This record gives sequence, structure tokens and C-alpha cells, in this order.
Amino acid sequence: MTGYDAYAACLTSLDLTDGDISSSSSSNNSTAAADLLICVTNTIQQHANTTTAQLQEYHDYTRTLYIILAAALVFFMQAGFAMVCAGSVRRKNLQNTMLKNLLDACGASVAFWSVGYAFAFGTTSGGLRVLFGTTNFFLMNIDDNFAFWVFQYAFSAAAATIVAGTLSERCQMNAYFYYSVFLSGWVYPVVVHVVWSEDGFLSTASSKPLLGIGVVDVAGSGVVHLTGGFSALIAAWVLGPRRGRFHDEVTGELLEKPRKIVGHSVSLQMVGTLILWFCWYGFNSGSVLLLGSDHEAMLAALAATNTTLAAGAAGITALVVNMIAQDIIEGEAHYDLNPAMNGVLSGLVAITAGCSVVEPWAAVVIGVIGGLLYLLGSWYLIQHHIDDAVNAVPVHMFCGVWGMLAVGLFTSPTRLRQSYGIDDSSGGLLYGIFQGGDDIGNLFGAQIIGTLFIIGWTTLFMLPFFSILAHQGLFRSSAKDEVVGLDKSFHGGLPGAGGDAFVDANQRNIYQALINETLASGKLGDKQLTIEELQEFQNRAYEMGLTTSSAPVAATITTTTSTTKQGKKQQYDDDPSNSTRTSSGSGSGENGGKAGGRNVRFS
Repeated sequence: MTGYDAYAACLTSLDLTDGDISSSSSSNNSTAAADLLICVTNTIQQHANTTTAQLQEYHDYTRTLYIILAAALVFFMQAGFAMVCAGSVRRKNLQNTMLKNLLDACGASVAFWSVGYAFAFGTTSGGLRVLFGTTNFFLMNIDDNFAFWVFQYAFSAAAATIVAGTLSERCQMNAYFYYSVFLSGWVYPVVVHVVWSEDGFLSTASSKPLLGIGVVDVAGSGVVHLTGGFSALIAAWVLGPRRGRFHDEVTGELLEKPRKIVGHSVSLQMVGTLILWFCWYGFNSGSVLLLGSDHEAMLAALAATNTTLAAGAAGITALVVNMIAQDIIEGEAHYDLNPAMNGVLSGLVAITAGCSVVEPWAAVVIGVIGGLLYLLGSWYLIQHHIDDAVNAVPVHMFCGVWGMLAVGLFTSPTRLRQSYGIDDSSGGLLYGIFQGGDDIGNLFGAQIIGTLFIIGWTTLFMLPFFSILAHQGLFRSSAKDEVVGLDKSFHGGLPGAGGDAFVDANQRNIYQALINETLASGKLGDKQLTIEELQEFQNRAYEMGLTTSSAPVAATITTTTSTTKQGKKQQYDDDPSNSTRTSSGSGSGENGGKAGGRNVRFS
């Protein structure tokens, strides 16, 4: 409304004309002019107030829609996790793995609705308020803030899902459901309260923040990924590796070289990785909207930019470094897709804590180091015989720790002020060293304390929780279930997979005849198979339901020496009850089938 519009409206409301106030010769005209001036002033002010209220309403409406959209993206990460897990396991465990991912979403929804949200964002009085809240159980009295609840629920489900892939192919269904509810309803919410709630003793919003600044974790490298990743590490350690991963399935002896268990579909893994990358924009940029900053639009765009750069840098780093390592160790380098995919996820996890408080150049550095840490973490687990089917621990735990520490190193004072309104901080340690300040290292120290708290809190509850399940026999599936596949043991088989994947019984019989012929002759076409190749062939056929046995094959090895053409036959005892195999020659066991380039005839 213009001033003239207000003037005309007031003339009408006061029943005046221009002539009534054009002259100041009478007191009546002066009074009319004063009344008109007051009316015009009030009208303009009321219109301004109305406009401001409307703009605020539009802003709140738009912000709520964006938060719901971001929550939907974060929830859709469940599809990404499911695809990664499904592609990383063998076909005989596909349905079991998928159902566990679904149980995460279902269990987390009930747990976070009933108690999780209250522990995370509820309020309370006394000393316990720094650890957890005691109000808003079952979403009571949350002032219609449902968009915020949906967003935080999606985060809790993501934290729980991290463990699903790690325990694939050997964990009981009931145990996994218990874990999902316990983590989403208690362990994770307390970490959220401590770091993100205004009452939390590590929160930047606390009245007395730790070291004067608090722990900065914009979107959850520590709160979400470190909590889930460290839970996965504990679970994998208590549960133990899959059969045949590090020990011989028959003798139980430690393998000289760990057996690589290949998932059934790298395509699903790739699709899952791209889905997760796409959804991570909602994860990081959506979290920026909850900071309450006056620069939220710009910071959300910065978070998206940093997310992109860190993921790309980490993926390239993991691919190239893994190729160089293969060339050094094995003498042959090749482009391996798996390290590249997990490298991307490592960069995404690492940048999550500082997505809006670091500059783009720092995001690249964080991503490169994240890719390296993933490779080192994966190697470390193998060296200590910890079986992680999808490498969730190196990705989420190792890079979650790095993401927290990276904030303490690379946080820009300007971005910190824009994100959290903290004016007098020197930012990350590198900025403090080069630019000076009174609180150099305070943020880095707070990040270390926050990281240690998350690890300690998770260990305090998840280690005894998993240990009790294992002691009661409720954690690991039986050896028989693991061999035949959890789909057949717990779900009656998976339609469209395994033996049921064939069009009809006639086609199945054809395949079985070809497999039986290969197992009897030891030849696949014109190629003579080694013991290891035939054993792997039999294992695959067993997983598909095309043979009834996965026991070690019997073999007769014919050795042709350089000095005589007479073949010497060496019989290997394949009785599973024996701990060693006997022979009349120098080779025995698995290595005997490959030594000296011998040909193998199977009978």
C-alpha cells in the first residue's frame, strides 16, 4: 500500500474531503488534519505488520515443505542401503537381507514415536537433562511440529540400517529386530540429545557450551554414522565371520589367504550407491534448514556443493589407490568397482559433519582422506578377521570419526558464524594457527571429546546387548541355516531366485544334467578345472539349488613330469572327518591342486 492509498482510505473513513483540511484557518480543520495524519500513520503500520506476518507465514510454509522433502530423501536412503546390501550378499540370503532393511524402517518408526523422540528432544529438569529428555513421549505436546519429527525419524532409521549389511548372511531375524528397536529407541536418541538438543552438554546451543563452543556436527558424521558404524563393529566382532571367510569350512583351520565372498549383483550395489549419493543432498542440505540461520539458503547450497566434491574426490582416490596397491602387491592392476563405490560413500560420510562450515577446497581434502581411510579400514578388519559383508564399518565408523575431526581442523570462522551465530571463534585448528585467536584448538578439542563420548556411550550399551544375545543363542544362525541359506531356513525360499528362477522343470533338469556332468568329469567344456575351480563351481550350483551337496569334491590328480611321460596318480582323502588330506606326493589339501601347473581329473 502506498502513502496515497492510505491517505484516500482515511479520507473516506473519516468522511473528509481535501477541502476540509486544505485550510488551517479554523481549529476544526486543524483537528481534521491531525486525525487524518494519525489515521494514515496507523493504516500504513497495520499494512506493514500484515505484510510481515504474511511473509513469515509463507516462509514457514515453504520451509516446512522443504524439510518434509528432505525427510523423504533421507528416508529413501533405505532403498539405497537395501540395494547395496542385496547386491553384496549371495542369492541364498537375499530375502533375509532385504527384510532386515525393512525391519529397520518399521522398528525405528515405532521406537522413535514412542520413546526415541522424547529422549532425544524432550525436556527435563535436574542433572539428567544433559543426557536425555523426559517429555513428548508418544509425540504428546509437540506443538504440531510433525515435519521435524519425520526428519529426525528418518535419521534414526538410517543409523539403524548401517548394521544390516555388516551382519548379512549369519544373523537371526529376531536378534536384528531387537537391535533395531533398542538402538533407535535408546542408544541413538541419547547421542542426539547430547549433541543436538539445547539441553545437551555437548551442544553448541547449550547455555554453557563445551570449551566455549560445543561440538559441531551439522548433519551427523558422529551422531548418525559413528553411532551406527561402531555398533556394526561391535556386532561383527561378537557375531563372528561367515563360514569359510577366514577358516576352512571342514577342518576349521585358519586360511592362508581369506576367502573373498562375492555378492551376487554388482549392478544392485551400483544402483544403491547412486541412490545414496542422491539422497545425501537431503541429508546434508536438509539439516542446514534446522540450524535457524539467516543464511540458510546459501548454506544449504554450500552443503550440496561440498557433498558433491567430497564424494567425487573420495571415489577417485579409493579407485586409484586400490589399483596402485594391487599393482604393488599382486603385480597386476585393474579398475575395481567396489572400492570406487565405497569410496564415494566414505566421502559422503566424512563431509556430513562439516558440510556447511567448511569451504569447497576443504571438502575435497576431506574426501581424499576419507577415501584413503576407507581402504585402510577395510584392510584392518581383514587383518583382524572381522567380517563386514558390505564394508559398513570402514565407511561409516572410520570416516565418521574423520568427519568429526575434520570439522576441528578445517572449519571456517565465517561459515561457523553464518551457520551457528558464533562470532568470536577462530574456527578450525588450521585457521587458528594461521590467523590467530584466543581459542585456538578449542573446537578441535570439543570434537575429540564428542567423538570419544559417542564411542563410549555406544560401547556401554551395545557390547553387553550383543553379548547377551550371543550367550543366549539368539544372535547367530545355526551352521545348517548358514550353509543352506537364510532364505530357505527362515523364509521358505525366495520366489524368482535360486532354483525357482528357471522357467520350467525341463530347463532346470537340463542345467542339473550339465552340472552333474561337470562335477563327474572335472571339465567345463574343453577346460580342465582345478580343485578350487570345481569346488567353487559346486558351491555356486548348491546355492542355486541345483545340487544337494557342498562337501569338498573328490579328485584324482595326474602329474606329468619333465623327464617321463608316465602319469603318476595321487589320491586325496576327502573324508570331512579328517583334519588333513593324505597323498603319496608332496602337495596336499587345496594347494596341492594348483602346484606346478598340474592337470586335475575328477572322479
